Amino acid sequence: MKLDPITLRLFVAVMEENAIARAAAREHIAPSAASRRLAELEDQLQLELFTRSNRGSQPTAAAYALLNMARGVLNELDGIATQMKDYAQGGEQGLRGHVRVMANISSITQFLPAQLQSFLSRHPLVDVRLQERVSTDIARAVADNEADIGLLNQGSYGSKISLRPYRRDRLAVVMPRSHPLAGEHRLRLEQVIAHDLIGMHADSALNHLITRSAADQGLQPRLRMKVTGYDALCLMVAAGLGVGILPEGSAHIYMGALPLRCIRLDEVWAERQLMLCIRSQDALSPVAQLLVEHLCQSASTDKD
Repeated sequence: MKLDPITLRLFVAVMEENAIARAAAREHIAPSAASRRLAELEDQLQLELFTRSNRGSQPTAAAYALLNMARGVLNELDGIATQMKDYAQGGEQGLRGHVRVMANISSITQFLPAQLQSFLSRHPLVDVRLQERVSTDIARAVADNEADIGLLNQGSYGSKISLRPYRRDRLAVVMPRSHPLAGEHRLRLEQVIAHDLIGMHADSALNHLITRSAADQGLQPRLRMKVTGYDALCLMVAAGLGVGILPEGSAHIYMGALPLRCIRLDEVWAERQLMLCIRSQDALSPVAQLLVEHLCQSASTDKD
C-alpha cells in the first residue's frame, strides 16, 4: 500500500475545512478529482472515512484517527524539505529542523521573545513557527499533532498531553495615573471591580479567571468592553475608559509609552502557573526536544 502526500494533504484539508469544495480550492485541484482521491484512499485503507448522505459527508472515528497520523507524516516531510533546502543553499553546518509552537498571549508578551532570540542565535538554521492561541485550543492542537510544543495556563486538559512547569506570572491592575485607585500600593478584586473594567475576550483564560473569582466572592464585574490583546486593553485604559487586569510583565511593556499606573493584584489566585505541554517526549524531533529543554532551563534560571 502506498499513500501519497498529495492525497494526505487533501484529506487533512477536507477535515479542517469541513467541505470537499473548500478543501479542493485550498489544494488547487478540481472538486471531482478531490472526491475521487478520497474514494481511492478509502479503498486503499479498506475502511470508510466519511459517511455520505444527502446532507453531506461526516467524518468517521477512523477519519479522526487518520487525521492525527497524517499531520505527523506531513510535518516530518516538511521537515525533510526544510533541512535539505539548507544543505542545497550551502548553509553552514549546524542543527537544522523546524518546530511548531503555540502559546498564549501571556507567554508571548512576557517570556518568549528573549527565550526564542537566545535559542535562535545559537541555532540559526532552526525554523520556529509560532502561533498565538488560547490555552484550550493550544492543548487540543498539541494533542492532535497540529503543534509540537504548547505554552498555556495551568489546568486539566486530558491525558493526551504531558505538562511540565514553565513560568509563573502575577496579575496586576492598570489604570490612568489620575484614577482614584492610582495611589494604592496593593489592590483587592473587590476594589477593582467597583470601577468600569476593560476585559479580555470571552474565550481567554484571564476572562474566565476574573469572572469565576468574582462570582466566588459574590461580586459582579462592571465589564465595559472586551478586547483581544493587551495592547488594546492598555490603550483603552489610558483613554480613561476603565481599569484593566493583565499580567504584570505584560503591563510593564506599555508603562513607558502610555500614562498608566500598574499595581499588583493582592489575591492568592493572582499568581499563576504557566505550563509547557507536549504529546510525549518520544514524539518530539531532536530540535523540538532541544527547544523544550531551552525553554524550561531558561525559565528556571531567569529571574521574574
